[in-house]
Amino acid sequence: MEGRIQLSHGAGGTIMNELLRSVILGNIRKRKVEKGVGLDEFDDGATLPLNGKELVVSSDAHTVNPIFFPGGDIGRLSVCGTVNDLAMMGARPIAMTDTVVVEEGFPLRDLERIFISINATIEEVGMALIHGDFKVMPKGKLDGIVISTAGIGVVEKGKAILDSGLCEGDKIIVTGPIGDHGIVIASLREGIEFKTTLISDVAPLWNLMDKAMSAGRITAAKDPTRGGLAMALNEMAARSNVSIWIKEEEIPIRDEVRGACEMLGMDPLELVCEGRAVLGVREEDAERVLEAIRSTNEGREARIIGHVKKERPGYVIMETVVGGKRVINPPLGEPTPRIC
Repeated sequence: MEGRIQLSHGAGGTIMNELLRSVILGNIRKRKVEKGVGLDEFDDGATLPLNGKELVVSSDAHTVNPIFFPGGDIGRLSVCGTVNDLAMMGARPIAMTDTVVVEEGFPLRDLERIFISINATIEEVGMALIHGDFKVMPKGKLDGIVISTAGIGVVEKGKAILDSGLCEGDKIIVTGPIGDHGIVIASLREGIEFKTTLISDVAPLWNLMDKAMSAGRITAAKDPTRGGLAMALNEMAARSNVSIWIKEEEIPIRDEVRGACEMLGMDPLELVCEGRAVLGVREEDAERVLEAIRSTNEGREARIIGHVKKERPGYVIMETVVGGKRVINPPLGEPTPRIC
């Protein structure tokens, strides 16, 4: 295959998906265990049948730059990314492993600070770090630090939540303001200062998901990381063979994020979130689920932003504040590389 890898190939949009399907799926024949969820589903994790339950396994890599930012750091980010992938499939996180690769000369004080953050975030969830690996690359061969993780969770057999579960009539809930993490990282690189304190939304979402599932039926769930809300909604619509209709006025976006997006030429719908979830919920359960989500620290500003229809399957359509409609297309990639 001709060509070379570009930053856009790791940015979570359509360019990355095309690479995964052609280069990875095209060369891997066994992609699932028994009737579990595997590579073909392109979901937040995979499942392994085990004694009447299912183990959910998810892996991730973290290259954020800068590694310390308002509201978090690469250590907290690595745990939250792992926990949230498991939580989006309805799985209770029980354990994780990590592989840490650092550049020669990396400050020991910073490494210790990162692991203190990892421990604090793990304790928020009640899971364990059970295994890991540590490698050092020669100076100049790696930019600081990379953390790779694998998470293990448990869900009742046949009860895993998949992106393909949306049904006509479902309500769409977003659990808080979008774009905070993306703009925090972008603003640090561009030297933008805010009059108020804007911090990353990075947070573990298992407690939120646990309460939401107890309050009603969650038909689909996704955390809008690379590609943001636009990518998450498009993936859910395509895999469920439905359309999603959202209202622009209902999408929670902070004024600081809107302002920064105007300055930087970014679309807030495409910005990374690291502590938000997008949920499909049965219509009759939506208000109960919304109330349950708002009872958590991470979900206090949750809103119902739209609903699901059968017509025009695969499309995400936004009703604008001026009364028009526009199609929300999946982004080609994340506008800010090394965002998570």
